Amino acid sequence: MNNPSTALADPIADDALTRPFTGASPYDSYVHASVLNSMQQPLTDAPDEMGFLVTTQVMELWFTLIVHEWRTARVAFAKDDLPAAMDALTRSRRALTALNGAWAPIAALTPAQFNGFRAAFGKASGFQSAMYRHLEFLLGDKSAGLLRSHRGDPAVHEALSETYREPSLYDEVLGFLHRQGLHVPMRVRERDVTEPYASDPGVVDVWREIYAGPQHHPYLALGELLTDIAELVTRWRFEHVLVVRRAMGSKPGSAGSSGLAWLEQRAARPVFPELWEVRGDV
Repeated sequence: MNNPSTALADPIADDALTRPFTGASPYDSYVHASVLNSMQQPLTDAPDEMGFLVTTQVMELWFTLIVHEWRTARVAFAKDDLPAAMDALTRSRRALTALNGAWAPIAALTPAQFNGFRAAFGKASGFQSAMYRHLEFLLGDKSAGLLRSHRGDPAVHEALSETYREPSLYDEVLGFLHRQGLHVPMRVRERDVTEPYASDPGVVDVWREIYAGPQHHPYLALGELLTDIAELVTRWRFEHVLVVRRAMGSKPGSAGSSGLAWLEQRAARPVFPELWEVRGDV
């Protein structure tokens, strides 16, 4: 039989766990949880606004991580370090999966629930997110107009301009494949990287050669990992369309865009297009 005094003992008996902190806890000093938890400042009494704020802020954090991993992968490809690049892309795939799951708290907002706080954020809109713009620029979806919209904030504009001027993640993938002996056309390798990437038949040929070869080749594994990433990005975009369609239908966007129509157009833009085109040829 258990000793009653043992059963009633304080489960937190370790002095190291109960000793008072000197100032902020080491956890808070590292994670800055108190800062994060102070950033939710609803402007209305609508019960759904808090969920909207938290969801949006969590997505911004996932954008930051994904951008970090894609930059890491881009540097690795430039150094012909395929293992390091694959590791970073794999980490980004996990982050993208979590990003897609972040829609859940607001995915079923009704128009009345959304209207309960929509006026409070005025002309704010998700397409104004600088970190999401970094993400799209890294995918090769460059836009001088969307870059220009950030000119009012010099620090943000300069950081985004740098991503705009640099080769995209996919540009570095193709440069890596060319240096490994696959013929990526010169017109692709020397293209203006500030222009949106467009599918090229020569790049389709490169992926066709890879996919027609050994099915466990590292370059085919790279192609499949990039396809996973493209699919997850596309799913996030279409999930965004569905959330907006459900909450506000075809109303104009808060920042003056066409709203749903604009999102549908953006969602239809292919990510790593040749990887999808080649699948019908194998």
